[in-house]
Amino acid sequence: MTVRPLIGVSTYLEAGARWGVWELEAALLPAGYPRLVQRAGGLAAMLPPDAPEHAAPTVARLDGLVVAGGPDVEPVHYGAAPDPRTGPPARARDTWELALIQAALAAGVPLLGICRGMQLLNVALGGTLVQHIDGHAEVPGVFGHHPVKPVPGTVYGDLAPEETSVPTFHHQAVDRLGEGLLASAHASDGTVEAVELPGPPWVLGVQWHPEMGTDLRVMRGLVAAASAR
Repeated sequence: MTVRPLIGVSTYLEAGARWGVWELEAALLPAGYPRLVQRAGGLAAMLPPDAPEHAAPTVARLDGLVVAGGPDVEPVHYGAAPDPRTGPPARARDTWELALIQAALAAGVPLLGICRGMQLLNVALGGTLVQHIDGHAEVPGVFGHHPVKPVPGTVYGDLAPEETSVPTFHHQAVDRLGEGLLASAHASDGTVEAVELPGPPWVLGVQWHPEMGTDLRVMRGLVAAASAR
């Protein structure tokens, strides 16, 4: 039997989640994330927020890491004052996920950042964010679609060489690229839609939500890199 690589996925921490007769604080994750990992050949493990000193030993037990989408990154992490349209901070997630990213980079563990995860990857490497853009989130709570165009010769460009329509919901984006990062896909308005580090290790961030679609190529790229370690 082939051993599936263990892919950790960061999670939300919500003060009040409801199921059945219960309303409790919960660590939760939209089911699309573990399903995408599983469909791509990996074994998914949820990583709820924890103390940052536990990030390195956690990452050491993984074959790959996904930093999931979620709330806006607190602007203090990239030296900016909050825009009125920036959402409330999720400080436990920011601290934990930035530590996970740094641990993965230090250990050479393959890393995929999705939406917020891509933005955090950029911030972790010294980049900044645009705190609000129009046209990339339509109806609240409903994913839209728009095309992204790959940059030839990049990791993402090799995975998906053609222009592709992707599921999207975000109002923030990469501004100044973090140290060493390359833009590897763009939207039609020029917004950076994917970033990567020249490898090894395999490090990719995408602005869209592959867990809400049927295209497995990005997650298969992560799983393949995790399997090859």
